[in-house]
Amino acid sequence: MKAAKWTADRIRALKGKAKVVCLTAYDCTTARYADAAGMHLILVGDSLATTVLGYPNTLPVTVPQMLHHTAAVVRGTSIAMVIADMPFMSYQVSVEQALANAARFVKKAGADGVKLEGGAMRADTIQALVHNGIPVLGHIGLTPQTVLQTGGYKVQGKTDAAIEALVADARAVEQAGAFALVVECVPRAVGRRLTETVSIPTIGIGAGPECDGQILVSHDVLGLSSGNAPRFVKRYDDLGSRIAAAFSAYRQDVESGSFPAEEHCYG
Repeated sequence: MKAAKWTADRIRALKGKAKVVCLTAYDCTTARYADAAGMHLILVGDSLATTVLGYPNTLPVTVPQMLHHTAAVVRGTSIAMVIADMPFMSYQVSVEQALANAARFVKKAGADGVKLEGGAMRADTIQALVHNGIPVLGHIGLTPQTVLQTGGYKVQGKTDAAIEALVADARAVEQAGAFALVVECVPRAVGRRLTETVSIPTIGIGAGPECDGQILVSHDVLGLSSGNAPRFVKRYDDLGSRIAAAFSAYRQDVESGSFPAEEHCYG
């Protein structure tokens, strides 16, 4: 019997009962493997910009690009909830803009909901999307789309004032109707406090094990990222080295003439 599809209500109901397991994906093949592995939620992150498209940060990725890759992930998924990351300046201008673009992710790409960054300042936008039937995943703490303003990727919530602001943000996102909340790059104690503060699941990325769930970038998990991985990343394989070895072996076979062999030829 086929497992039931994960939805916003089902994920919200995991609070205090079971961990929410999430992973990013940007293509149909990766989504198919993540879905088969039992992910509750697959995020088509705006990290597409850095992991797949080669940009230095997430800011350049566009709505059409995100729609294209979200649709591919949806085609590879049958059980996990697919959330599309709304890219920079696709929801900040106005609530109306956010509604129009979020609707494109749901209607055109087939996403089950959207994610947007920001706390109390995004409450009206989150509320409008939810009231119009679009599930929203919140995101506070380190918000990569503000990297130009913050001056880099830094741990958030290191002062009492910053912690209280995060608590207020978490409560605002919850009250606005988000079904869950990504908490990125905060001290473990802050992740614990935010988890205890809200009744919706917190999904940590560099926020400690007390969060209700965890999310990582698939390229980081597989060892496909360039450069040094963040401290919070655990690599479960080193596919980068294995791919490089396979490609090198292929080159050597072609250059030596050993490929294609007789078994690779038609009679």
